[in-house]
Amino acid sequence: MRIEGRPLGLIANNPKHLGGAIDADAADKAARFLQLCDAYDLPVVSLCDTPGFMVGPEAEKTALVRHVCRMFVTAASLTIPYFTVVLRKGYGLGAQAMAGGGFHAQCFTVSWPTGEFGGMGLEGAVRLGFRKELEAIEDAAEREKLFRTMVAKSYETGKATNIASVLEIDQVIDPLESRRWILRGLDSCPTPPRRETRKRPCVDTW
Repeated sequence: MRIEGRPLGLIANNPKHLGGAIDADAADKAARFLQLCDAYDLPVVSLCDTPGFMVGPEAEKTALVRHVCRMFVTAASLTIPYFTVVLRKGYGLGAQAMAGGGFHAQCFTVSWPTGEFGGMGLEGAVRLGFRKELEAIEDAAEREKLFRTMVAKSYETGKATNIASVLEIDQVIDPLESRRWILRGLDSCPTPPRRETRKRPCVDTW
C-alpha cells in the first residue's frame, strides 16, 4: 500500500476467518511476507485484531508452535520500521507476534479506543484462573453471576486506555489519526540506506 505516496507493507488479521486467530498457514504467510518487505526495504504496518494463536488438538496436529515461532524469529531479524495499530483484539502471544515480537519490540504500538488486551480470551482466562472459586459455588445462578462479574472486571482492566496508562502500549488514538501516526513513524524511523550487497541471503519459498 501507499500513504501519501510512500510505499509500505501491510499485514492484518481477518476476523471473518477463524475469528482472526493465527494458524500455521497464516504464520508462515506472515513470516515470509515480512522477509520480503525487509529484503526490499518496505516499512511494515500491522493491523492487529486477533484472539491469539489457534488452539486445540486439530491445530496442534499442524505443528502449530513450530510454525508460529517463525513470526518471532523473522521479526527479530528485521531492520525496517515496523508500526502496530491494534484495532480491536490484542490477546496472547498472537498479538505479540502481530506487533513484531512484542508491544515494545518495534517502532510503536498504538490502539484504537476499541482495543482489548489480555493474556488470552478473557472468558477462558476467568474459567481457568478462577476455576476453584467458581466450582466452590453450588448454586448455578450464583456461579454464573460471579463469572460474569469477573469477566466484566477483566474487560474493564483490559481496555486500551487502561493498558496505555501503565505504558504497555504507546498511545490510544482516534482512528482518524492512524495515517498521521504512520507518517510520523516513517519520519522518525527512516529506513537505513541500501547496502551494496544483498540484505537477506534469501526469502523463503512457498
